[in-house]
Amino acid sequence: MRTIKLTIQFDGTLYHGWQTQSRDRTVQTTIRDSLARMFNKTVVLHGSGRTDAGVHALGQVAHFKIDSGMSLSSLQRGLNSLLPGDIVITAAEEADADFNARFSAVSRVYWYCIWNAPTPSPFFTRYAWHLNKPLDLAAMKQAAMSLVGEHDFSSFHFRARDEANPMREIKKISLRLMRKSLVLVEIEAGSFLRNMVRIIVGTLVQVGRGRLTPDSIEDILNRRDRRCAGPTAPAHGLFLKKVKY
Repeated sequence: MRTIKLTIQFDGTLYHGWQTQSRDRTVQTTIRDSLARMFNKTVVLHGSGRTDAGVHALGQVAHFKIDSGMSLSSLQRGLNSLLPGDIVITAAEEADADFNARFSAVSRVYWYCIWNAPTPSPFFTRYAWHLNKPLDLAAMKQAAMSLVGEHDFSSFHFRARDEANPMREIKKISLRLMRKSLVLVEIEAGSFLRNMVRIIVGTLVQVGRGRLTPDSIEDILNRRDRRCAGPTAPAHGLFLKKVKY
């Protein structure tokens, strides 16, 4: 029995997230069904973690086990030929028998894109949050530093009471201007609470707009109350950039 590791890119616009659901179209179900067609049997596909509806991925990772001698190159080509154009397998690799896409991961890296310009861009409208008023990036960077390290992120969680342990460690957070109007927020952590990245971005935007001060982030963390943080940034600006092992 072989363990196959897949690296996947997808445009999440038309999907109700990664994880299989009973009624809605998801990325996991689409890939799983294509694998079933390829091997003519049910294949159990495990992902590194869920992504919400509308969220994209540049480096989602999944694994499955199969008793087949098919070459990795043939598997990748065949699977891509069966998948819709908004899902692409960028790599298919042989993994150790005990490899698990979720539990073997040591960290996940997310990107969030903001298009900060007076007018929207037709090229980024599906992949970036359009904000038409200038943001104070220096203040946002200062605020972001308060989030680095291990904290109780209850204030940055969609449903704090649903999570047994709200402690998370942010290993890295950065903001940079990629071009004249594109702001890229990068966040790395071992794992994230539901909507955590999007709430962090929404809160940093409030700082960038002058509605919160950079020093207020520490107080928001200490309050452990979702109502104290900023709005949840739209899903379409979020990308799962990479899963590290």
